Amino acid sequence: MKPLSIPIHAAPADARHDDDALQYPEMPRGMATFSMPHLPEDADTSAVKAAQQLLQTFLDALNDWTFDAQATGPRLDLRGQPEAVLNVLDEVLGEGEVSARVEGLPGCDVRVQESVFTGLWRVRELDVKEKETSEKETSYWLEASSLPTVLLDAAHRGAQPALPDIAFPEGAMNAPALFTEIRAQLASLKRNGAASSHEINLTLLPLTPADHQALQEALPVGSLAIISKSFGSCRVTSTGARHVWRVQQFNNKNTLILNTLVVAERPSLVLAAAEDIEDARGRLAELISWMRADTED
Repeated sequence: MKPLSIPIHAAPADARHDDDALQYPEMPRGMATFSMPHLPEDADTSAVKAAQQLLQTFLDALNDWTFDAQATGPRLDLRGQPEAVLNVLDEVLGEGEVSARVEGLPGCDVRVQESVFTGLWRVRELDVKEKETSEKETSYWLEASSLPTVLLDAAHRGAQPALPDIAFPEGAMNAPALFTEIRAQLASLKRNGAASSHEINLTLLPLTPADHQALQEALPVGSLAIISKSFGSCRVTSTGARHVWRVQQFNNKNTLILNTLVVAERPSLVLAAAEDIEDARGRLAELISWMRADTED
C-alpha cells in the first residue's frame, strides 16, 4: 500500500487570532497554612491565665474523647466569661477556613466559626425577636466535632423529608431524570446510612432555563449556609429537601467553576476528620504551654 502524502502548511502569523485559543476558567489559587496565633498586645495577665486554664480544661476532655464523626465531642461553655478573657480566647483560637450560619428558623439563628485548630469550633446561638433588629446571645461554646451538630439539626428541621412533586415547566429537558436520580439516592441513603454519598455534577449537564427553574422550585435554598475558604471558596447550602446539598466551588475571582448537588447526611467537603482532631490536640497543647510560659515571665 502506498503511503498517502498529505501536505501540511503553517498558517501565516497574521492569520492567527487570540480568539482561537482555548479558554480555561481560572482555578482556585492560594492555600491557608497554620501559624500559631498570638496574644493581644494589651492582654491582662490574669485574663491570659484564666483563658489558659479554660483551654486546659477543654484539652483534658479532648484527650479523653475518642473521635466519632457522627457525634459531638467535648464542649466548653463560654457564655458569661469576662470580656477580657473572651478577647484572649478569640485571639488565640483565631479563625479557620470554615464558617457557617443558620437563619430563618424560629429561635434558631446560629453563627459558627472554625478556629485555626481544625475541628474545634466556636458556636453562638442567637435569639432574634420578630420585628426586632437586635440579636441576643443565648449560648456560646467551644466544641470539638467533625461539624457542629447544631448546624445539621437546624438544616434537618428546616427541610422537607423528601423531594417534592412539581409540575415541570415547558422546556424542561434533564430535570425529570435528575429528580429520578435524586429520589433513588435518597432511598439508598435511607438504606445504607451515613456511609452513602452521591454527587451530581450540574456543571457538565446540558440544563435548560426550565431545568434550573424546576430545580430551584423543588430545592430552594435552605436555612444553613457554610463557606470554606481553602482554595478560592466552597459554598455549601442546605436545600428544601432533607439530605440534599448544593455544593459550589468558586475561584479567586468569585467565578463559579463547579456546581454540584450532593445527596448525603452531611457534606463531606467541610467535615473535620480524625486526623484533624489529633493534630488539634497537639497544637492546642503547644498553645497552652506557650500561654503558661508567657504568664510566668
